[in-house]
Amino acid sequence: MCRRLHYIPVCILALLLVGCGGGPIKAPVDSRGNQSAPAATSVPRSAATARQSPAGSKASHYVVKRGDTLYSIAWAHGLSYQQLAAGNDIHYPYTIYTGQRLDLQAAAAVPPPAPMQGKTAHTRPVAQPVRVPAATPLPAPSATPATQPVAVASAAASVVQYDGHWVWPTRGRILRSYQSSGRGKKGIDIGGHDGQPVKAAANGKVVYAGSGLVGYGRLIIIKHNENLLSAYGHNSKLLVSEGDQVRAGQQIAEMGSSGTNRTGLYFEVRKDGKPVDPLRYLPKS
Repeated sequence: MCRRLHYIPVCILALLLVGCGGGPIKAPVDSRGNQSAPAATSVPRSAATARQSPAGSKASHYVVKRGDTLYSIAWAHGLSYQQLAAGNDIHYPYTIYTGQRLDLQAAAAVPPPAPMQGKTAHTRPVAQPVRVPAATPLPAPSATPATQPVAVASAAASVVQYDGHWVWPTRGRILRSYQSSGRGKKGIDIGGHDGQPVKAAANGKVVYAGSGLVGYGRLIIIKHNENLLSAYGHNSKLLVSEGDQVRAGQQIAEMGSSGTNRTGLYFEVRKDGKPVDPLRYLPKS
């Protein structure tokens, strides 16, 4: 009898321990239901960031503003204009409208255009840049923009073919060289003085001329062929308009300090939407 009484407290204690041991078993289930800590490990941070940051942009969409062109939007977000057009089902002549919502993620998922080979790269038609109207569709191609003289518009009919010949866009000392890594703009800064001539570095067509891209001041973007574009920033005065055909060495602007705190030219070259070292194209001397 005493031996039985001796085992009763032991049994009660064992039951109590089993009951206490049940608590930790339920805890992971409650945590999964809450989806706080485990949720952060279910999707890698790099993958989540990549979905929100296509081609250098932290935004997944862009709403078109007055003055935008397909080229300027693609430039600002590190895309080629072909990617931006294909990702949003936009076809030649690449008409976009104020308030239109463009999907940058879809554009970033489009493969860059294949490099063009041989002389065919110089003979394909040059796409017509389209400036966004206030709220209505673009006028007919025969209409002349209010900011473009009639004489310039008619002269643009003759296409200037890219021939692979490059010249320096201006004279001066390189203040900042090309940096392939790190954040920020990927071009070179060339020093000079106010009003100094800025020239087209190669034959091509002006696809953007304005001051709508933050950090570039008064900017000109020239399309040379389906793969190459060049940009000229911080100008004090623009001497060409969108749609103008320009030749290598032709003056397109006057040097200034718009969008920056020092006088100089910001020059950048992009291939398939990605910055490349301009010195690969500019002559040695």
